[in-house]
Amino acid sequence: MRGGLSPLAAIAWRFNAWVKYNDWKRDAPVSAEVGRRVSVPTWQPETEVDGKLRRVVLEGGSIDVNGRGTLLTTEECLLSEVQQRNPSVSREQLEKIFVDYLSIRKVIWLGSGIAGDDTHGHVDDISRFVAPNVVITAYEPDTSEDNHAPLLDNYRRLTKSTDQSGKPLRVIKLPMPTPVYFDGQRLPASYANFYIANRLVLVPVFNDPNDRVALNVIADALPGRTVVGIYCGDFILGLGALHCMTQQQPAA
Repeated sequence: MRGGLSPLAAIAWRFNAWVKYNDWKRDAPVSAEVGRRVSVPTWQPETEVDGKLRRVVLEGGSIDVNGRGTLLTTEECLLSEVQQRNPSVSREQLEKIFVDYLSIRKVIWLGSGIAGDDTHGHVDDISRFVAPNVVITAYEPDTSEDNHAPLLDNYRRLTKSTDQSGKPLRVIKLPMPTPVYFDGQRLPASYANFYIANRLVLVPVFNDPNDRVALNVIADALPGRTVVGIYCGDFILGLGALHCMTQQQPAA
């Protein structure tokens, strides 16, 4: 504490279960409750829609930041009319919200997420910052695969993008596992859904030949951290993996 002010604060975004499920009302207050329990200031972002203030819907998996002022997200998640989080809220309004509440100076809009993604385009399944100007991004070279075109588009967008200071990004390709299905349903299996902790990185693996390739790519990109593969073949049945079920908290 300095001068009576906490060095940390919490942002309680509105949650409505990816605009897809009805059993979200008990989950919705959790973010504000976390702020209350750890005794930090908590804000609930709002924006004006049709002359009225409306709380902003945002999930942790829909954005990724470099800690210096640049944010990654997808048009599919935040701008599509499918599973529309914030109806009538424009791209410009969302970018202003990111400026006001997250101190973002640059937003990089990717296109679409991966096939089978129940959230309709979460960025944590496709592209992640591993350093202030380094991004790991999922890539599918097989032209017959559903993920080929959208992931190629995202890769190209990233290679043409810069960080908040105008510096080009270093973009590292991350392979995809062989498509995972259950009862005929495509599941959102991706190595990009890893969780970065202080001294280690937890990476979903699927007993796939690309597991070792992905672990090596992530280890090379994050030296100094122990990279641990965790089998998520059963976990992914819940339509998410390691980053989906975690939330990092900065040190005080």
